[in-house]
Amino acid sequence: MAEFTHINEEGRAKMVDVSEKIDTNREAIACGSIFMQPSTLAKIKEGKMKKGDVLSVAQVAGIMGSKKTSELIPMCHNIFITGSDIHFELKEETGEIYMEARVKSTGKTGVEMEALMAVTTAALTIYDMCKAVDKEMYIHQIYLLEKRGGKSGHYKKQK
Repeated sequence: MAEFTHINEEGRAKMVDVSEKIDTNREAIACGSIFMQPSTLAKIKEGKMKKGDVLSVAQVAGIMGSKKTSELIPMCHNIFITGSDIHFELKEETGEIYMEARVKSTGKTGVEMEALMAVTTAALTIYDMCKAVDKEMYIHQIYLLEKRGGKSGHYKKQK
């Protein structure tokens, strides 16, 4: 079982030991979209959703999601996040809210999962706040756009 990094000698799950790794500045950017009826997006934009300011709540939820990643993904290390932010782009013609999350840390392991969790949590929050008026919403294409730092260096998704 030596070829698997998250499996111990007994064939059971383990968390990889990163204690020997050097601390480096790390950053990850993830993105995703939620699609909805244009009328739902208009209500969000105009602040007319009954549950409140959808994007403000999704912003906070996404940041909280990035901070809670290790509690939900079994093999993720609990890391010290030095920055977490989400930007929303409303595309009225397609009924899309596009999201990008940027998460930063200085440490021994990357923040890709934290950036992905931020986008996912923000999208699910938007869904939750709008589901009463739009049953057709769907979350689409959550993925890593870019990462920096660590042994593997810089990665940028090819378009």
